[in-house]
Amino acid sequence: MIKSFEKSIILHYCPMKFYHSNIIEISHFVRNDNQLFIFGDVVRKRLRSFLTTSPIEIHLMKCHSERSDESIYFCRTIVIFLLLIISFTSCVKDKVSEQTHFQTTPYQIKIPKFFPTALNIPSDNPMTVEGVRLGRYLFYDGRLSGRLNPDSQMTCATCHVQSNAFEVGINNPRFPGGKTFGLSGIATPHYNMALVNLVFNKTGYLWSGFINQDNNQMGSTLYGVPSLPQYHYKNLESLVWMAIAAPHEINGSIDRTVNTIASIPMYPPMFKAAFGTEEVNYERISKAIAQFVRTLISSNSKFDKYLRGETNLTSEELQGYVLFTTEAGADCFHCHGGGGNPLFTTNLYYNNGKDSVFDDSKDRYSVTHLNSDKGAYKAPTLRNIMLTAPYMHDGRFKNIDEVIDFYSEGVLLTSYTNSLMHQAHNGGVQLTVNEKKQLKAFLNTLTDYEFINDSNYSKPYGLP
Repeated sequence: MIKSFEKSIILHYCPMKFYHSNIIEISHFVRNDNQLFIFGDVVRKRLRSFLTTSPIEIHLMKCHSERSDESIYFCRTIVIFLLLIISFTSCVKDKVSEQTHFQTTPYQIKIPKFFPTALNIPSDNPMTVEGVRLGRYLFYDGRLSGRLNPDSQMTCATCHVQSNAFEVGINNPRFPGGKTFGLSGIATPHYNMALVNLVFNKTGYLWSGFINQDNNQMGSTLYGVPSLPQYHYKNLESLVWMAIAAPHEINGSIDRTVNTIASIPMYPPMFKAAFGTEEVNYERISKAIAQFVRTLISSNSKFDKYLRGETNLTSEELQGYVLFTTEAGADCFHCHGGGGNPLFTTNLYYNNGKDSVFDDSKDRYSVTHLNSDKGAYKAPTLRNIMLTAPYMHDGRFKNIDEVIDFYSEGVLLTSYTNSLMHQAHNGGVQLTVNEKKQLKAFLNTLTDYEFINDSNYSKPYGLP
């Protein structure tokens, strides 16, 4: 509230009180000084806003009424000092207001028919249209490595190629035979896995499941990443920061990657749209890319259309499906699902009888330390399986025919072979030549051509 009197102006607002004494003298000087008159006008306008929003308590001393140079200087100083306080408070208010009114557009994941309804989306990284858009750009931008020279760049899409269902592919010109290595030249411990339908996975990531909700480790001395909560090993976000920092992958670093991305003019506004401010940091980079990866859903293969009643399978394909889902046939469904589990993986870990000697330091046993997990690895999805050769964690099988032959007559029975390998004692399921052909025909129906050509998942236009 503002009260005006002939010789003073008193302004009150609880909890703040602001006293102007002998203001008539200041006003006199204001009238005779154009510069101070402007200041005075601004003060009156800004005080109304300032007094209704600021919790700061300020008391101004009296101005002397003598018209001396010192008195004029003192009064001018008070006005200017007051303006500085008001301006500072206004800036703080504007910044708080900006963050208070920050809004994003929720990204709604459409769950395909017959798919699980439980999604793996952490509460501290909700899906937004802006976050997904930023993540898509970063996923494809080789400067994520922290390097501007095109010959020294690498990003997620370097090893996860859309045309190969976001797996590297056996005919990748950069990685002959499908064996990947980082910018340092160091090979990855295992062949990579396809980035597909990961939003439905809650049982861990990587072949060993090292990334999981029960892993309480943080950071990596080897990778130069500090032991802080945001650098956890629990979810897709973890895979991102690890991939950027690991020498056998992108071989970047926190400072190098953050500084490079922040220096590219288009990115700070995109970070602001996704997270509220233009700050670029390692955690936000990881969150944005993880959001994009969660959108990579494959659900429109020929087999999906068959389940929805939109098309028919050929007799050969249908017979292959019967083999796939019966113990007396190929017996694939225990680990890879079927019509009742259209993910075509249980996302669990099995020793499938490939070996009798177990010397891999990154198998499932390395995570659980259970003897039963020696030589065990995650069952990968069979969606788009015809596009993701080579197969197994070590890429030992170069085509799908070799895989079928292995399960037919190449399985080894050891004390660690999973009990679901029901025909391990016979060396495999012993398929005939015609049955192998039928099974392969069914596996072909799992290719989702719309997924591998969807422009929503492709490299954004204009990226180097």
